[in-house]
Amino acid sequence: MTAQEAAPPAKKPFEFPHSLILIFGMIVLAQLASYVLPAGEFETEGRQVLPGTYSAVDAEPLPWHSFLTKIPKGLLEAGDIIFFVFLIGGVLGVLRATGTVDAVISKALQHAGSSRIGVVGGMMGLFVLGSATIGMAEEYLPFMPVLITLCLALGMDAVVALGIVVLGYGMGYGAATLNPFTVAIAQDIAGLTPTSGQWYRWILLGLFFLIGLQHLLSYARKIERDPQASLVADIDYSDGFEQPPPTPLTGPRLLILILFVLTIAVFALGSSEVTGWGWYLTELGALFMGLGIIAAVVARMHPNIVAREFCEGASELTAAALLIGFARTIEVILTDAQVIHTIVNAIAGLLDGAGASVAAVGMLLVQSVCNFLIPSGSGQAYVTMPIMAPLADLVGVERQVAVLAYQFGDGFTNMIVPTNAVIMGLLAYARIPYQRWFRFMVPLLLKVYLAAAVALVVAVLIGYR
Repeated sequence: MTAQEAAPPAKKPFEFPHSLILIFGMIVLAQLASYVLPAGEFETEGRQVLPGTYSAVDAEPLPWHSFLTKIPKGLLEAGDIIFFVFLIGGVLGVLRATGTVDAVISKALQHAGSSRIGVVGGMMGLFVLGSATIGMAEEYLPFMPVLITLCLALGMDAVVALGIVVLGYGMGYGAATLNPFTVAIAQDIAGLTPTSGQWYRWILLGLFFLIGLQHLLSYARKIERDPQASLVADIDYSDGFEQPPPTPLTGPRLLILILFVLTIAVFALGSSEVTGWGWYLTELGALFMGLGIIAAVVARMHPNIVAREFCEGASELTAAALLIGFARTIEVILTDAQVIHTIVNAIAGLLDGAGASVAAVGMLLVQSVCNFLIPSGSGQAYVTMPIMAPLADLVGVERQVAVLAYQFGDGFTNMIVPTNAVIMGLLAYARIPYQRWFRFMVPLLLKVYLAAAVALVVAVLIGYR
């Protein structure tokens, strides 16, 4: 027998389960829990749970096949956000095809010149705003090669380039001033006015941006003094990172950019509490559809090309849409089994007597753990907010504070969780091993979570609504 024949077969490397597998497992777990947990409910006033009114009720056990039959119901109940996701994805596909996004990035890089602060701060600022307002994430992947090329040319490394994107993405999602995929959904589930309370989130966006910028610039200065201190000093970047030709910001592209900004401004006005128009997903979807059509006309795109780009952009978000529907199924099962209030009552018991401020920080920790299992922000909102919103009523916390805890738990852990497809894709682009990125991120997360805890306590003290 040869040595090759005697050698044991190589073990396959561990592969973390797909998010859909995890959520399906939670669907099954929810049904199993419904057979163990007692059915019960609180009295409610509108959507608000009344503390001290929980009582047991009689409920029929769910049929054994509910973990399958409830999935279509979950997809149906999340239909408004699912179709909204498809519309937004399609329109963003059209906008990318006009070259406007590439042109804005190229212009920013051009004006940054050789300034470290200009490159890092300016580019990170763009990504922060893109994520905080319209929930951009996957759209950042194509910019990695040019950012790595630029950072290497300025004496920095791929970790800085990745940090520009990921910290912008994470801080943007954490503050989520207008993000329709996270804060808008969470506020809707919590029975709050869409975009309400955004003044505080804008302040926090600036705070978290500065924390991320300081961390990134500190690392950049360290490797400038000692290149061997780079976390990727042993990785070869000599091939594949040639700077592409810049994309000009032509008149039509500038007009499209202005129209995009105006679209966001009009929606912010229509959904604000001041106007009382009550705009939400339907109106936002209509605005973006109008933007996509006008952008295609301005760019003189052939209708067939517009249709193809729209369909391709929508198809890229199919996985996200499915995760939303499957995640909604968890709530459907717990609600139909009449055990969701039992869970709320149990968590409230753990936080009982801890005080509103401690309860708010506890919500942040719960949401952060949940995001390891459900990295989809909208999916996580559907899983956790039906529990956290009424829980807030029971522990004396405003529902707006519960939404804030959800945003923090979702956005900040997005920068590091291995279940996040965006992060893993960006790491692959940047050739950075996950464990090295983890080392870079841990000190930052400690600072960010401390600031988030303080922000939640302040929100409780000021009665943030």
